[in-house]
Amino acid sequence: MKPKINICWLRRDLRLEDNAAIYHALKSEYPVLLLFIFDTDILSKLSNKQDARVSFLHQTLNRLNTTLQKTQGSSILVKHGKPSEVWATLCETYQINAVYTNHDYEPDAIKRDAAITVQLQAKNISFYSYKDQVIFEKNEIKKSDGLPYTVFTPYFRQWQQKLNDFYAKAYPTEKYFQNFWQIKPFPIPDLEEIGFEASTLKFPDKNFEEKLNDYEKKRDFPAADATSHIGIHLRFGTISIRNAVRAALEQKADKWLSELAWRDFYQMILWHFPHTVTKSFKPKYDHIKWRNRPEEFEAWCQGNTGYPLVDAGMRQLNATGYMHNRVRMVVASFLCKHLLIDWRWGEAYFAERLLDYEMASNVGGWQWACGCGNDAAPYFRVFNPELQMKKFDPKLAYVDQWVPAYKQLKHALPIVEHAFARERVLKVFKAALNE
Repeated sequence: MKPKINICWLRRDLRLEDNAAIYHALKSEYPVLLLFIFDTDILSKLSNKQDARVSFLHQTLNRLNTTLQKTQGSSILVKHGKPSEVWATLCETYQINAVYTNHDYEPDAIKRDAAITVQLQAKNISFYSYKDQVIFEKNEIKKSDGLPYTVFTPYFRQWQQKLNDFYAKAYPTEKYFQNFWQIKPFPIPDLEEIGFEASTLKFPDKNFEEKLNDYEKKRDFPAADATSHIGIHLRFGTISIRNAVRAALEQKADKWLSELAWRDFYQMILWHFPHTVTKSFKPKYDHIKWRNRPEEFEAWCQGNTGYPLVDAGMRQLNATGYMHNRVRMVVASFLCKHLLIDWRWGEAYFAERLLDYEMASNVGGWQWACGCGNDAAPYFRVFNPELQMKKFDPKLAYVDQWVPAYKQLKHALPIVEHAFARERVLKVFKAALNE
């Protein structure tokens, strides 16, 4: 007889501690096997076979597997394929009582989980899913009329009011580690076996607490490098969001706490308004007549627009998989407002390049920069890249690092003049909104 087990399906929650699904699985009656699937439905969309995020996942899984083997005599089962096919095989291989996992709010993930739920129920296997990657989700923060907030400031006000020790408390998974299934180690597929190669990019560590003291004062200055760099760890769950919030509260890092709330906000918006992945939150903005000049888009991608701060940001992104938060706003505004290129082009480029790419935050941020998303500010906010540089990189330290030709007066000339571009975009946007 096969032993009856429960399976905990890890996706974007790659840690053993303070993990909702692992906690609930370990507290159940049967031994727990951890599972991760390199999903070919996702991997097939990645054109870069050295995609650093796949390397990050692979390295993280190997570390987790080693820890499990040494401390618990257990192992992670790592599979490669379509989830439906993987689960069909698992149902034949093991006697599964139930499957535990954590919520994912992206539209494709919701469809995937709904399909897997039906597939497992046909085998009399229960499917349990929990909130883990956010503090508040779905309908937990809503207006008095029951509708979701669509502007951040009043949302954040209620988010803060509702936040207490209960929501920030860690799940004590360590108390139940003995319930991991004792089993010989499973081999983890090599990167080559799943069609990828090792990336040469460096990944940020998880030590963010020391940066919180100066975060509010220095966060807008890219040369200071004062942001936490934990986006990739929140994205893949190698850091618990509850751990991050507790650190913010303990150090009274209010501004950093608000950035974590922005992440909750965008996940909530994506869940309520999944159409925003491909369409503007404000429908009128879908009437904008974009110019979409491929040669100008290529200049933007390569950091050759002639605007030093924009070009520094794009070169930093291409070289490291990261871009400073303030600069992200500037380069996004420049693409949409100065070049009149569809925000979806930029969103897709960031999705391909950013180590910390999260659909909800990326789509939300791009629509904010364009003016078509969840923002109370009017469409005629157009960042001036030159003024942004003078204000946030006054000594040109950041620009000099990524665009050294600027100081040598050898950098490319601006591909569009700011005053002209601002006047042009205001006319185009106004015409679209008047249709």
